[in-house]
Amino acid sequence: MTVYGSVLGLIGNTPLVEISELSPNPAVRLLVKLEGHNPGGSVKDRIALAMIEEAEKEGRVEPGQTLIEPSSGNTGIGLALVSRVRGYRLKVVLATNVSIERRQLLELRGAEIIESPGAEGSNGAVRRARALAAEHPDWAFLYQYANQANPNAHYNGTGPEIWRDCPTVTHFVAGLGTSGTLLGVGHYLKDQNPEVKVLAVEPPAGEIVDGLRNLDDGYIPPIFVENGGADLLDGKRIVRPRESIEWTRRLADVGIFAGISTGAALAGAIRTAASIESGTIVVVSADGGWKYLSTGAWTDDLDVVVERAKQITYF
Repeated sequence: MTVYGSVLGLIGNTPLVEISELSPNPAVRLLVKLEGHNPGGSVKDRIALAMIEEAEKEGRVEPGQTLIEPSSGNTGIGLALVSRVRGYRLKVVLATNVSIERRQLLELRGAEIIESPGAEGSNGAVRRARALAAEHPDWAFLYQYANQANPNAHYNGTGPEIWRDCPTVTHFVAGLGTSGTLLGVGHYLKDQNPEVKVLAVEPPAGEIVDGLRNLDDGYIPPIFVENGGADLLDGKRIVRPRESIEWTRRLADVGIFAGISTGAALAGAIRTAASIESGTIVVVSADGGWKYLSTGAWTDDLDVVVERAKQITYF
C-alpha cells in the first residue's frame, strides 16, 4: 500500500462506479465519479490545492499569510484543509443560510467565517469577498470564479482520470457552479475525442439547487467566458429542486450516499439517456451526503424537504 507524505496526496484518483441499473435506456451506460472520496469530501479539494500551489509558485502567497474566498461550502472546506496543512490563515465569506455542517467543518479546520446575507446567496458572498479583498490588499484573494487553476485542475486531473477509466465515454454531465469542472473535463475529453458531448445541469433562473447556478441570475464566472464555455457546451439540462432530491434518494438505492447536486446532475443524465439511442454517460458526483443530513433530504417528507430548500442553501 502506498504511504503518502500528507493527506493532500489523497486528492484525486477518485473511483468511477457504474449505476446503469438506473438508466431508462438499456443501451446507455451510466457511470458516476465519486468526488466525495477526496479527503475534504468534495471535488473542490482539487481546485483548492491547485489554486494554492499555483499561488505559491507565482510568489503570491507566503507562509502564515491570510487568504480570503467566497464560498457556499465545499471550496471553503477544501481551502481550509489545504491552508491548515500548508500554514495559511483562511477567511471564508459564507451566506448565513447554509447548512450547519458547512459551518462546523469550516470552523473545525480553523477557518474564520465572515457572513453575507442569506437572501443574496453565493452572488452576495462573491460581492462581499471582492470588496474585502480590495480593502485588504495584504490578503491573498484566490477567487475561484476567475482563477485559471480551477479548470486546469480538472483538465490535468479529473479529465484524464475519466478517460483512463472509461475511454468509451460519449457524454459528460456535470453541474454548472463555478464552471471549472465542466470546462476542464469538457475540454480534455473533447481533445481526446471531439465527438464527446458536454452537458451542463443548472436550475431554473431564480431557483436554488444545491451547488448549482443559472447564468441568467446575474453573474457569469469569468473563467466560463475566458475558456469558451458557451462554445464548449453541447447543451444544458434544467433541473428543479424536487428532481434533485428525488434522484439523490434514488442513488441511495444503489448504495451511493451523495450530495444533492449529484441528484441534480443525475437527473440531467437520466434525461440525456432517454433521448439518445446508445452511449456511455459519465456524471460527476461533487460530494458525499454527510454534509446534508441536517436537511432531512433522505428521511423527511419530500414536499417538506423541497420547501426547506427555499430557506437553506444545501451547498
